[in-house]
Amino acid sequence: MENKKETVVVIETTLGTIKVKLYNDTPLHRDNFIKLVKEGFYNDLLFHRVIKNFMIQGGDPESKNASAGKQLGVGGPGYTLPAEIKYPERFHKRGALSAARQGDEVNPEKKSSGSQFYIVWGEVYSDGKLDAIEKQLTQMQEQKIFHALAATHRSEIINLRRNRDQEGLYALQEELIKQTQKKMKELGPVRLTAEQRQVYKTVGGTPHLDGDYTVFGEVKEGLDVVEKIQQVQTGNADRPVKDIRMNMKIEGV
Repeated sequence: MENKKETVVVIETTLGTIKVKLYNDTPLHRDNFIKLVKEGFYNDLLFHRVIKNFMIQGGDPESKNASAGKQLGVGGPGYTLPAEIKYPERFHKRGALSAARQGDEVNPEKKSSGSQFYIVWGEVYSDGKLDAIEKQLTQMQEQKIFHALAATHRSEIINLRRNRDQEGLYALQEELIKQTQKKMKELGPVRLTAEQRQVYKTVGGTPHLDGDYTVFGEVKEGLDVVEKIQQVQTGNADRPVKDIRMNMKIEGV
């Protein structure tokens, strides 16, 4: 797989052409994207969610011929994909092609949308900002561990609340905190790799998304087009005021 030639997808947009190469170490996402492109699934869809200095998102089939002002972002092909998170090898540098997904509260397995994707723009960070992000990510890791432990005691918590057993709730909370702290000691604080730091300080990206979403490709050509798109005027739900359409094809096919 490492020696296999990477597939390049040409994304023709209203503002120019973007070429993305698909990683071979995320084969489920690669093959699904290729399949949808060949079927013409993405043709005439919109970049329906654009946030300046963050990312551009598309792939919602409901965006095709969508009326002005229509809320978009929940559509898909009717299936999800298992996560293929290759972190820290694959991270959210500027130009990263990643799979959108529902949040952890309803999607703890981090399954990807079957069609929606985003291309990262992000920001360029100083060492101080990256240090602050590491602390934030460490706090988020601690919260996730605590909530995951609490989820395993859900029925017990419900019974304690039903019986108004505040003492029991407090004792359980203290025990879960102890277990969380033990797990955090085993894992240690979140640290960005030397490569991540260098890229985020020079090229840019969105480090707070690392490890939570599947990165399955990157922009090969047309990063200037991504820059143009992320700067457009947007309205409700971050939808561009003027539609930005896409058409896709496999390069060389």
